[in-house]
Amino acid sequence: MLYPAASSTAAAVAFLSPAPSSSSSSSSRRQRSRLRSTSAALSPPASSEEPLLVRAARGEDGLPRPPAWMMRQAGRYMAEYQALAKRHPSFRERSETTDLIVEITLQPWRAFAPDGVILFSDILTPLPAIGVPFDISDSKGPVIQSPVRSEEQVRELVPIDLDMLHFVGDSLRILRNEIDGKAALLGFVGAPWTIATYVVEGGMTNTYTNIKSMCHTAPNVLRGLLSHLAQAISDYIIYQVNSGAQCIQIFDSWGGQLPPHVWEQWSKPYIKQIVSRIKKECPHVPLVLYINGNGGLLERMKDTGVDVIGLDWTVDIADGRRRLGNGIGVQGNVDPAFLFSPLPVLTDEIHRVVKSAGPKGHILNLGHGVLQKTPEEAVAHFFDVTRSLRYDTLFQGSVAEELQPVA
Repeated sequence: MLYPAASSTAAAVAFLSPAPSSSSSSSSRRQRSRLRSTSAALSPPASSEEPLLVRAARGEDGLPRPPAWMMRQAGRYMAEYQALAKRHPSFRERSETTDLIVEITLQPWRAFAPDGVILFSDILTPLPAIGVPFDISDSKGPVIQSPVRSEEQVRELVPIDLDMLHFVGDSLRILRNEIDGKAALLGFVGAPWTIATYVVEGGMTNTYTNIKSMCHTAPNVLRGLLSHLAQAISDYIIYQVNSGAQCIQIFDSWGGQLPPHVWEQWSKPYIKQIVSRIKKECPHVPLVLYINGNGGLLERMKDTGVDVIGLDWTVDIADGRRRLGNGIGVQGNVDPAFLFSPLPVLTDEIHRVVKSAGPKGHILNLGHGVLQKTPEEAVAHFFDVTRSLRYDTLFQGSVAEELQPVA
């Protein structure tokens, strides 16, 4: 039997939380101080002065065109990145060293001038800061030597130590200054369920058997883990915002591996918990939720309270709009494989997606990350075409339909 996550969270946390110690209290005080620290990011400028992507994420009317960025925008398809990776072969070094993070993040910004610049990092980066060390193997990907599967292991988790993530905050502050308002600076996190899959399975998996079985065999342990992750991820988002992030994407990458009713019980409540807190503490920062394989989850995703739903390329974006209504933004959803097509074909697909999404609340993106060996010429063309678009031309003579979500 599956137990509803929301109803038992408090009880699970009560028996899974360790007794406070003087050292943990001191750590918590430092953490709260960091979260309260003021920055320019917490004082939003006038709407007309904000980046196009932020305005689109908020659903503003009258924008000239859709903003565009790409998931996995910085990275292995770029020759410049490949050269840097040869000099610094450790992914952990590249993603946890301020100078390298800044340089890698800015590489596609300098080359293609996207409307969104996303921090080069990883969804697992905060794990050591809550007491879960991990390594990255060239052959296996992330490896967690001691998967968390017991009450005792959950009790040993600690509140997130943001001092251990100083390179994230330092990088965001530098990037905010470098970009200087010409694009939106995006931060990101993994959703609790997706992070938990790595923590429970001990790394990558194709079956998710350990964590899925825990829904039945150890539901309180799993609820305790997810609750701890939700708190830590919320703190981490606030830290990113305080450091300069103007929009946050939540990746529930493996949420699409769950049947919709199971996602409703074991992922959605913890995403809602995060969204609720961020909306209270950082109300000006738009939130985007992306799930790979989300065609069966769209209506459920809307109920999380995020501002934008990311669509993968298997969802018809016009159908996604009809199902979600006009009250929420959409992001996507060009198939990454189109970047290997002749450039006129890519142009036509961009036009089709933008027309299908409508003239409001759309962020153009791929339906998934940029693929390895993607031609840089195609990436440049993607952004060149987007900058040339004008809603008043694309939708000339048409009346935007006011869509209501499908009941």
